[in-house]
Amino acid sequence: MSRWPVTSLHGKLHVKHGYPFKSEYFTGAGKYIVLTPGNFYEEGGFKRQVGKEKFYSGIVPKEYLHSQGDLVVAMTEQSAGLLGSCAFVPDNDTYLHNQRLGLITVDPEQLDIAFVYYLFQTKSVREQIRLTSTGSKVKHTSPERIYSVNAALPKVEEQKKIAGILAALDAKIGCNKRINAELEAMAKLLYDYWFVQFDFPDADGKPYKSSGGSMVYNATLKRQIPEGWKDGTLDDLGRIVGGSTPSKENPDYFTANGTPWITPYDLSGNQGTKFITRGAQDVSDEGIRDASLKKVPAGTVLLSSRAPIGYMAIARAELTTNQGFKSFIPTNEYSTAFIYYTVKGSLKTITRYASGSTFKEVSAAVLKTVKIALPDSNIVDQFSVSIASMFNRQDLLELENQHLTQLRNWLLPMLMNGQVTVV
Repeated sequence: MSRWPVTSLHGKLHVKHGYPFKSEYFTGAGKYIVLTPGNFYEEGGFKRQVGKEKFYSGIVPKEYLHSQGDLVVAMTEQSAGLLGSCAFVPDNDTYLHNQRLGLITVDPEQLDIAFVYYLFQTKSVREQIRLTSTGSKVKHTSPERIYSVNAALPKVEEQKKIAGILAALDAKIGCNKRINAELEAMAKLLYDYWFVQFDFPDADGKPYKSSGGSMVYNATLKRQIPEGWKDGTLDDLGRIVGGSTPSKENPDYFTANGTPWITPYDLSGNQGTKFITRGAQDVSDEGIRDASLKKVPAGTVLLSSRAPIGYMAIARAELTTNQGFKSFIPTNEYSTAFIYYTVKGSLKTITRYASGSTFKEVSAAVLKTVKIALPDSNIVDQFSVSIASMFNRQDLLELENQHLTQLRNWLLPMLMNGQVTVV
């Protein structure tokens, strides 16, 4: 039971639907970016959808332009668990929101806007929004239904303290993500510099191609590659293995504490990270035998091969996958890091070769036909050593974010109902 008084949100906040956009003003490069529920993470937060954003070039009333720090809420459940999720707008005068979102404003004497953001992440509020929503296929809510939500509300000063604690954890999580993004950009740049532009260090430590290193034409690849390199396919990088699914009819095949079992859905929530330890479910030894599952070792590069194609991660420990993966187990002279970026750089070709009537899928046979240039193993070793510290740092920061997220999620309900107080 909460130590705070429970009351409705009516009269304490206001929800404003988005602007009624005209379709003829949606262009490839308009002045404004239109926010949709697709810009939301399920756990709360905001993401850019580079390449998929809707731009609007029409005239928009000033009151519909967002300022940095505006709070928007998902009024439509575009994906499971999204309804009622909130996010802060990151920039001024750049974003608009469509009618699937609502702009939240508050009476500052009764509510703190940051507190509202976290309030809408609580199970109680989200359940109330969902239970009062309408729609048989896609759930919708309305401002009036949000106003009817009941919540435990301390005084505004206490709200600010609570939000401050949770925001500090989120700020650290965000900082770690930005550091990892910079490290990823550096590692990818180094890979491209060495293996795409062929400016790896020569015997004198100079950039190979730029310093006049010998290049030879490869008839298979139909391009020049450094002398001593050879042509090959993705199959040369390591052993490609698939996965499978134990029978769902036997609950004993799945367990909360067995061997991690990864699905493409697990990677959909893992975007922005590089490593993965486990997914939503583990499988038991009986389940592994039933489905003839293969355990892959730490360092294996996972590639989702259907529904959708192209999600990638590196196994942090031994695990298994369902049939939606083709995984690369490093077995030759090529390291996990080299395999990861080489496969990532081949995704456009991999996707082009996909086939299937119901949904596109990439087979192991197809992967074995994707041609690549194979460098000397010594160069790969140098590359792997050069970025090892970056990979280790990324791994540590991802693990730290997992712990911080667990701490925040543990504190959230207790702070919100007064079980834990801020002094």
